Order: sequence, then C-alpha cells, then structure tokens
Amino acid sequence: MIHISVSGLKMKNPASPTGYAENLSHLPISEEALNKSITTLKNETGKKPDSLELDGYSYWKKEFDKGNAGIFTIPVSEIVSTMEKSIVAGDYIK
Repeated sequence: MIHISVSGLKMKNPASPTGYAENLSHLPISEEALNKSITTLKNETGKKPDSLELDGYSYWKKEFDKGNAGIFTIPVSEIVSTMEKSIVAGDYIK
C-alpha cells in the first residue's frame, strides 16, 4: 500500500468557508490502483509530509491496526468523486 495526498482539487464542501475543499491530506491506496491512476510523473518533489498528513496517517494506522480501516483499491479519480459525494451528503466523521 502507498499513502498519498492530493492537492489542487475543487471538491464541493459545504463546511468550508469557500464552499470547496482543495486537498485530501491522506489516502491509503493500493499500488495497483495508484498505477492505474497515473499516466506520467509530472515531478518528484521529495516533500516531507506536513502535520495534517501525518495526523491523518496516525489516525488511519491506529484504526487499521484495530481492523477498522482499509485501503482504497479504486483509481484516484473515483476516490475524489466518492469523497466529494460523501462530504456533500454529510456522510463523514468530522
């Protein structure tokens, strides 16, 4: 599994002051699903995770170890679409 963050989005988010979310700070994804999502490498930043990304990973890891969390096995575009629908519907944990 691989842990990624996605930025540069414009996902509807009624809880945001702008009405949109621009980032998904932590997404655990299978290598196969990530490979199906990527056509070319744009650049490699070598950026270290920020505190929000680390917090997301830490929470996920704790829940994963208890058997309460998993990984995405669908392409990133489908993850973003699914997350947006969930956020708009209010079907998420704050």
